[in-house]
Amino acid sequence: MKRSIRRVAVLVETSNSYGRDIQRGIADYVKVKGNWSMFVEQHELGTPPPPWLLRQMWDGIISRPTTPALARAFRKLRVPVIDLNDLHQDLGFPRLQSDNHAIGRLAADHLRERGFSHFAFCGFAGEPWSDERRAGFIQTLGPMGIRASCHQTPWRGKHRKPWSQEQALLVRWLKNLQQPVGIFACNDVRGRDVLEAARQLGIAVPDQVAVIGVDNDELLCQMCDPPLSSILPDAYGIGFQAARLLEGLMSSRRGRRFCRRLEPRTIIARQSTDTLAAPDAEVAAAVRFIRQNACSGICVKDVLRQVPLSRSLLDQRFCASIGRTPHAEIRAVQLQRAAQLLGETDLPLKQISAACGFSHMEYLSYLFKRKFANSPKAYRQSHRNAGVAGKLFNRNS
Repeated sequence: MKRSIRRVAVLVETSNSYGRDIQRGIADYVKVKGNWSMFVEQHELGTPPPPWLLRQMWDGIISRPTTPALARAFRKLRVPVIDLNDLHQDLGFPRLQSDNHAIGRLAADHLRERGFSHFAFCGFAGEPWSDERRAGFIQTLGPMGIRASCHQTPWRGKHRKPWSQEQALLVRWLKNLQQPVGIFACNDVRGRDVLEAARQLGIAVPDQVAVIGVDNDELLCQMCDPPLSSILPDAYGIGFQAARLLEGLMSSRRGRRFCRRLEPRTIIARQSTDTLAAPDAEVAAAVRFIRQNACSGICVKDVLRQVPLSRSLLDQRFCASIGRTPHAEIRAVQLQRAAQLLGETDLPLKQISAACGFSHMEYLSYLFKRKFANSPKAYRQSHRNAGVAGKLFNRNS
């Protein structure tokens, strides 16, 4: 028996990459599992829906700009709603969002791996998602005895200053930071602002100031000078899961309140963090050699040919500078490359193993599971768009 077509309102911004990735996730679910007629209006984040929309008969709603007032209006419609907002807690609907604390932790780890001992955060005051990312960043650095300088100004509202005044404040803050410094910007827009401030001051990026943002807005990141490294949230997975959850609610009309947070997918590293801030010149040279050649199957003996140090002294100075041995650095680079290939390609594990410098894919699998707490196959399923979709299809088929 043919199912009736569901009428669904999708209130998700189209003005940025995060919103567009959510919409892609929704669209991919509907292509395979749904039978929906969708209303999608192009707009910016925070734009309220047109008044007439709330007078229509909908079978379900997916909403990003949900506010307390809009939530009350949704409840009067008596239809299932999936809430994707980043600003308001517990509006009475099932809610999906990015794990902002995990995003902050990932940024801290990325900058630590590049040898920085000074850190800073640049965010937007009064934005819960920015505050959560700052908290994850600071909480990761805290146990190491590291304090991070923070600069936050309003992003919107009556207290927001003109861009030129905002940049003047940012330039003053950046000028007073102890360098070299790794800076975590709460999103790519803020990352661009930091890079512009560094340009005005004549500060070398990434050698004196390294910057990483969030959202991986490809066009914005590539237009930065130098191109901006960025954390890629799982916006696609949020959209796909939102559509799956809504389909279930429209069928059963039974639901409960919850908030599910999806971890970020990966880091897209670009020139803005392509450095090693180790004060030890020999260690810095060895790390550059490792990162350029690790996937060619090098070993520590090859590294020793590049620096005039004994094995024991190199191990000691590596641990003092970056917190791990040369052997561990080689493995870290190889495994990170394997994770990237698993998430972005369809290459079989045997080819990935060879491309990362491993003679046996079984050994790669062993090391990979030890580092990521997941087999290569499971990692691929959970970190790729097609993998996320396939996993959810299987769960609900």
